[in-house]
Amino acid sequence: MRTEFTVTQKHSKKKDLSLFLSCEHASNKIPAAYQKRIPEKILKTHHAYDLGALQMVRLLSRTLKTPAYTGVVSRLVIDLNRSLHNRKTLFSRFLSNLNETERQTILKQFYHPYRNRIETAVTARIQDNHCVLHLSIHSFTPILRGHKRNADIGLLFDPAHRQEAVFCRRLRKNLAALAPGFKIRMNYPYLGISDAFTTQLRKQHPSKHYLGIEIEMNQRIFIEGGKKLQLLRKTLPEAIRLSLK
Repeated sequence: MRTEFTVTQKHSKKKDLSLFLSCEHASNKIPAAYQKRIPEKILKTHHAYDLGALQMVRLLSRTLKTPAYTGVVSRLVIDLNRSLHNRKTLFSRFLSNLNETERQTILKQFYHPYRNRIETAVTARIQDNHCVLHLSIHSFTPILRGHKRNADIGLLFDPAHRQEAVFCRRLRKNLAALAPGFKIRMNYPYLGISDAFTTQLRKQHPSKHYLGIEIEMNQRIFIEGGKKLQLLRKTLPEAIRLSLK
């Protein structure tokens, strides 16, 4: 989806934004080779995947008419949203005893194909003289380590990246207008500069070519369902569309 929202850089021409969607934690699937290592009961928890994120990115893809790239393996095997140097969370604790050959096999089968596919697509759009707006769709557990997360939606971005901040302010304003009951917070429950795929892509592409934003949704909305979930499904695509004008 190419939009009317423009990015202006000093001493440069305006560039249209090309919308790009991804969902790194879409799946809770465990390949057969690792199923005995990971307890089945954990597969339905937030440790395995981002509840509701896949259905939302698919809805956004249909509504906004732009492709969505989704992960096909659980982060209990490999976290597609972490960089290679992040050995603390790249592989889960259940696979901490893998040898280097086994780790490289997982990287080759799941990590590199996913990341390379997106990196290639982003680069192609940039070479087509468009600035990419990458929305990475996630959800967060309502309670973490006994602490209640106080937000419905979080917008994660780099505060030093002016255009990312501008877009997120627009999106928050439009969400607040369409769904006044939602609590929307910036760079919550995580920081937009923390280790993530968007963070890495910012390093590869200058700000005049790439905007990387993570949209975090409270899993409580998907667990409870009902009117709040219906409102989220109705308003998030429309708020994004309005923010691109």
